[in-house]
Amino acid sequence: MNQKHWYDYLWIVSAAYLILGFFNILFAWLGLLCFFIPLILSVATGQKSYCNRYCGRGQLFSLLGGRFGLSRRQDIPGWMKSKAFRYGFLVFFFLMFFSMLWNTYLVFTGMKSLSQAVTLLWTFRLPWHWAYHGTLFSPGVAQFAFGFYSVMLTSTVLGLVTMVLFKPRSWCVYCPMGTMTQLICKAKNACTSK
Repeated sequence: MNQKHWYDYLWIVSAAYLILGFFNILFAWLGLLCFFIPLILSVATGQKSYCNRYCGRGQLFSLLGGRFGLSRRQDIPGWMKSKAFRYGFLVFFFLMFFSMLWNTYLVFTGMKSLSQAVTLLWTFRLPWHWAYHGTLFSPGVAQFAFGFYSVMLTSTVLGLVTMVLFKPRSWCVYCPMGTMTQLICKAKNACTSK
């Protein structure tokens, strides 16, 4: 039997993040850890250790799809594994991310008012008024939180859909963070082998 380690329970952190953001949107800022830690680890080690060991979202999908049997356990289609799809999704993700940053900038500068909504799947605007209780900081701080939570919730929903339709961790095949860390590892290993 495999011995459990502390990092085998990081799925709790992913679940807690989504729950906390539902009640107070400012917790969405904690999601930046899911952005910076994988990048730092891949730059430092040249390996995808975050994806393979520490990703709480991947663990959550494994738990729901594997242990709880919510996955059809089918192979993911070849086109979803292709470089064109993965890099295309990464570019699309960056466009949405920079759009979120632009909206945050507009709120910080006062050119736009705070939008207390979460955009699911980059299309559906869901009112999220109950999750914002004010802050001592600029409304731009809250705008970033609403936008970032939208990104995290959307990627979780996409992961859940692919988990149900295919294998539990099918999201990991085209996850933008996984694609970025893979590119970093390839570049780092290419530089060290010269």
